[in-house]
Amino acid sequence: MVFGQEIKLETEGFSDIINITNKVDAIVAESGIKNGLVNVSVIGSTASVSTMEYEPALTEDVRDQLEEMVSRNKHTRHSQTWGDDNGFSHIRATIMGPGIVIPLSGSKLVLGTWQQIVVIDHDNRPRSRNVFVQVIGE
Repeated sequence: MVFGQEIKLETEGFSDIINITNKVDAIVAESGIKNGLVNVSVIGSTASVSTMEYEPALTEDVRDQLEEMVSRNKHTRHSQTWGDDNGFSHIRATIMGPGIVIPLSGSKLVLGTWQQIVVIDHDNRPRSRNVFVQVIGE
């Protein structure tokens, strides 16, 4: 069986981190699937999906590390070509990737105690984002 549904988000950009674990849990419950895999994928080339302990200090640490790795002030050919100054956001999203797969067992996401599913919007402006959640199993 396969069940899919979209989550719509409003983000602030600049590596805004949003916890979507409860929304993914709700989609899993609605699917009726008990065992399988849950694919979570953000639509677009300037955002990522990952897992982390979602707490204020760590979200700031992640933002700081992303800025250190790929600064928003970094000169990019993409920004030069298109004039949108968001080449850094494409690089960050490429490094992190657009999605993750999480095991599903007994109708529950198999996550660690402090592990939550997050969307990180790296773009240089607020965005409306769509995240597609697909539950596959039995």
